[in-house]
Amino acid sequence: MTRIDLNADMGEGFGPWRMGDDAALLGIVTSANIACGFHAGDWDTMAATMQAAVARGVNIGAHPGFPDLQGFGRRQMKMDPESVGRMVQYQLGAAQAMARAAGGRVRHLKLHGALSNMASVDGELARHAYAAALEVDPDLVLMVLAATPMQQAAEALGADFAAEVFADRGYAEDGTLIPRGQPGAMIPDADEAAARISDMIREGAIVTASGKRIETRIDTVCLHGDEPSAVEAARKLRARLEADGITLAPF
Repeated sequence: MTRIDLNADMGEGFGPWRMGDDAALLGIVTSANIACGFHAGDWDTMAATMQAAVARGVNIGAHPGFPDLQGFGRRQMKMDPESVGRMVQYQLGAAQAMARAAGGRVRHLKLHGALSNMASVDGELARHAYAAALEVDPDLVLMVLAATPMQQAAEALGADFAAEVFADRGYAEDGTLIPRGQPGAMIPDADEAAARISDMIREGAIVTASGKRIETRIDTVCLHGDEPSAVEAARKLRARLEADGITLAPF
């Protein structure tokens, strides 16, 4: 029986500013990647999101990114890899404390935005980020972009990892995500996104924009929560996978 985790990025509000419908998404997904205050989020948002995740039985993950609130962590920053590792540790520590206070624990870690994009093509950067996180918690599950240097870095470290594909993002020929703003980067049609993910899971392969298949292990599917149609798209994807006979459960 095929088991797949559904994950979404959450806790991305800040002060009075709210982003996405986390409460609704927590009724659909099985894992939540919660912002740690650098690219988005704050202590109150983290606490509320983690409390809701615990109440729903949803896995809690730390979602560290660059210190870039204005750019939402989507702007690349040039940093020493060792400093990147300490930055990840800093955010992971905050997430662990807030999760513990909410009665839960951080089960996984997923890099955000530009940091993730950079690590998906730079295995050395990925290794520094992941090794630093594992120093804090050796049992942490690393959520990696499937079939990229991120996965290779996790494998080389001997870490538990979950190979991730994206429901609403287009793929370049090397298996990385097409950069936002470029043609084909986003898949706005929820039915198309659901059918595409159904095909990927059935075939065990990433489907690129040209139709190329890249064989890979698939453990988890990301649903973006920051679009107005996110909740409806998430419901459609979950319904499609359940219709395919796939069991949706935390990794």
